[in-house]
Amino acid sequence: METGRIYPRADFAEKEVCGASLKLSVITQAGQSRGVKIGVYLLPMRCILCVLALPAVAAAQWIHHTDAGVPRLQNGQADLSAPAPRTADGKPDLSGVWNRISPKYRANIAADLKPGDIRPTARKLVEERTENLGRDSMSAHCLPAGPAYATDADSTAGGMMKIIQTPAMIVILNPDLTYRQVFMDGRKLEDAPNPSWMGYSVGHWDGDTLVVESNGYNDRSWLDTTGHPHSEALRITERYRRRNFGNLELEVTYSDPAIYARPWTVAVRAELAPDTDLIEYVCGEEHTDVGHWVGKASDEAGSEAKIAPAILARYAGTYIEQPPLWRIAPRTVVITFEDGILYGNLDGRGKERQYAGSETAFSGFNGLGLEFIRDSQDAPVGLYIKHVSGDYRFAKK
Repeated sequence: METGRIYPRADFAEKEVCGASLKLSVITQAGQSRGVKIGVYLLPMRCILCVLALPAVAAAQWIHHTDAGVPRLQNGQADLSAPAPRTADGKPDLSGVWNRISPKYRANIAADLKPGDIRPTARKLVEERTENLGRDSMSAHCLPAGPAYATDADSTAGGMMKIIQTPAMIVILNPDLTYRQVFMDGRKLEDAPNPSWMGYSVGHWDGDTLVVESNGYNDRSWLDTTGHPHSEALRITERYRRRNFGNLELEVTYSDPAIYARPWTVAVRAELAPDTDLIEYVCGEEHTDVGHWVGKASDEAGSEAKIAPAILARYAGTYIEQPPLWRIAPRTVVITFEDGILYGNLDGRGKERQYAGSETAFSGFNGLGLEFIRDSQDAPVGLYIKHVSGDYRFAKK
């Protein structure tokens, strides 16, 4: 490993992917090697998903630099609630490095749709991709996420973005070296575009809102990590509004009549990351994950422990993440018990069956473990969501 380099997500000096533990050796920003031993809590077929769930070790560059023109509080930190800046021509200035926040729609872009809104062939394809543990996803094969960047979050490849704004063009850069060009010169979208990963984009201002229209995507990418497909007829409209200095609001409308019965809109946001810059992420540098991507989602049912319904029913409720957080905003887990089955809904992505390994330990959140915390009377008071990076505690409301 390279001294002085910040190693994101799946960079390890030593790893036992499907063994009892995973050993990491991380080169810190001070150039010191830090060893971490982390338990792997899930079944062997899920191990590779645990590795992919590891967050970036650090999200900072130019650590001794502070951005000029940033309003500051008395303690020197950026005042994210200050008024949004404007360019010389009076338009809102969207420039900056932003943390995308979209835990719900990154995983399930169709979370707000009804089953009938999705064509049967598309629903079947999503089921197949889920059963195959997403081994054909863009991230598994080091391919661009295409239209999914708009709602990306919690990923090394696209969890951050850098916006560079000029009157004639706005450029959006991603850590994985992909980019978007939004032409602001009045041109119209291509009528017969050459299908590509990142598509074609044109923009205009509607008052203080930037409106971006895009088409021309190839049909090889997914709209989310669950595997919702799209056709080459996909059309996307994004509406960006900088609410204040530190917060960017985004509404994304999808229209794809070949796959979905109606257009729909999702709302996500981003938070400014001042005094830093993007850290380059090149997926193909050590790309060996797919060879270990084995098993099926349904394999977990075969080894599920039998737990009394009365015990499972006690876990129902809402659980809120406590500091230290996985990322920027606290996550929410809603546990329900229906027809003898325990379900979990993480950030509104949709219900996912939880498979018991014991009375308190479960799996089922796309490769994440779950363990309930009980008091001396065996009443649930919280839970842990288990990543390779550690256990994240949630308190029961």
